[in-house]
Amino acid sequence: MTEIVLPNDTNVFGNLMGGRLMYWMDIAAAISAQKHCNAPVVTASVDNISFENPVKLGNVVHIEAKITRAFNSSMEVHMKVWGEDLTQYYTFVALDPNRKPRPVPQLIPETEEEKKLFDGALRRRQLRLILGGKMKPDDALELKALFIKD
Repeated sequence: MTEIVLPNDTNVFGNLMGGRLMYWMDIAAAISAQKHCNAPVVTASVDNISFENPVKLGNVVHIEAKITRAFNSSMEVHMKVWGEDLTQYYTFVALDPNRKPRPVPQLIPETEEEKKLFDGALRRRQLRLILGGKMKPDDALELKALFIKD
């Protein structure tokens, strides 16, 4: 997805507002998730975002969204943003016609980068669930393995 930063997208300093960038990222991530599962999706979570460099009025922003892993009814979407060095992960949940979570097709990573992102997705998911109060830290075995060696 590509957008141009217009005056209505900027703050008083002429920099792209963070909320506008997150809005664009959410759209790109949703399109990627919907294309993967061929179903309506809703945003379930967004990892922490850090804005490192300002994007100025008139700049072009390119956003790439790619599914890194599909779980049961949710998918992790990796985001790359050109214009500043920013990467982000969004999580989407596929919905059935009754707006209930539905299973999504599994993802088979092919490139080395895709495999690396796929392997880290479960740890990132466990961290999200812990931070959201939906998982106990002791149950996050993949995440725990990073800190506790047998």
